[in-house]
Amino acid sequence: MKGRLYLIPTTLGGEQWEKVVPNHVATITRSLRYFIAEDVRTARRYLSRLGMSVPIDELVFDTLNEHSTLADVHHLIVPLQSGTDVGLISEAGVPAIADPGSSLIRLAHEKGIQVVPLTGGSSILMALMASGLNGQSFAFVGYLPIKPDERSRRIRQLEARSRDEGQTQLFIEAPYRNNQLLKALVSILHPETYLHISCDLTLETEFVATRRVKEWANHIPNLHKRPCVFGILMEN
Repeated sequence: MKGRLYLIPTTLGGEQWEKVVPNHVATITRSLRYFIAEDVRTARRYLSRLGMSVPIDELVFDTLNEHSTLADVHHLIVPLQSGTDVGLISEAGVPAIADPGSSLIRLAHEKGIQVVPLTGGSSILMALMASGLNGQSFAFVGYLPIKPDERSRRIRQLEARSRDEGQTQLFIEAPYRNNQLLKALVSILHPETYLHISCDLTLETEFVATRRVKEWANHIPNLHKRPCVFGILMEN
């Protein structure tokens, strides 16, 4: 018998997991003894808040992040092939969505290991839900380039795609660069383009708004070091 790979969602920030993680997901998580995480310290803190049925020091942790090699991923699959259930735990939100993990999940499918996705909060989907933009056709494009010239070109490309295909474009930025990105969006995008911001989702400081770019110009919020999802849509 092979183990099952559970995809374990976590909170989007803050301490109160009950607001985001369903009870049945917490119950499954508490039953596991082997976890793969992007950052073991973050995973240990989250599991401590969740209230594991055994001491945290009795759990086994492995790491999967942007530095992991293919050989590392093959090593991580071994416990599953030996019959151990394993939890792939996200840094925030759900695993493998703007988060490492897809390589392990793909290998699990290749090896005939059952993959079990569990319900949890995804900032990307929550932002799309709250945006009022096109939810029938959308794309999440991850991080935009850091260099100003490359970022400007990318913003114009995404705006053109949203106009030509009627497709909502969703993206994120490192929280400490949010303000620079927002200023670039307001200066580059067409004044009539819709710009959505979802910030601090599920937290007491949550901020969710969609406005045309011209309406944002005089109402630019401070997004510094606050997790955000941005969305744009230019209508014909």
